[in-house]
Amino acid sequence: MEAISNLFNPLSRTWAVDLGLFLLRAGTGLLMLPHGLQKLNSFSEKGEGFYDFMHLGGRMSLALTIFAELICSALLVVGLGTRFILIPLIITMVIVVFVINAQEPLGDKESGLLYLVPFIALLFTGPGRISLDQMVFSRRHVSQI
Repeated sequence: MEAISNLFNPLSRTWAVDLGLFLLRAGTGLLMLPHGLQKLNSFSEKGEGFYDFMHLGGRMSLALTIFAELICSALLVVGLGTRFILIPLIITMVIVVFVINAQEPLGDKESGLLYLVPFIALLFTGPGRISLDQMVFSRRHVSQI
């Protein structure tokens, strides 16, 4: 019964916060993975015409986008290097929302925004205790004492 009352207590920092961060992190990462996989599977067709956001060429821009959407998303799911891997994901979504779809109505930007907002939130909160980061950094902290 105490667990339920702690769940609804806005001042409580319980297991529910870490479970919420895990669901946000893993859910958003899992939902992003198919985008990267689809781009990887059609790399040869999309490479030349892909938006060249860093002036490195379409193929390199596509490769960087695949890295963010596939590799970084997979790492986000398990919570490894979370704050670092969020940077390419945030950059990718900022480009999608504010550059590629800049002139589009809000409805066309919605998908990108629905990824961008949790990525930024997770950058500030970190991955939570249900993550590989927690295991790695708690071991380092114990071994340094």
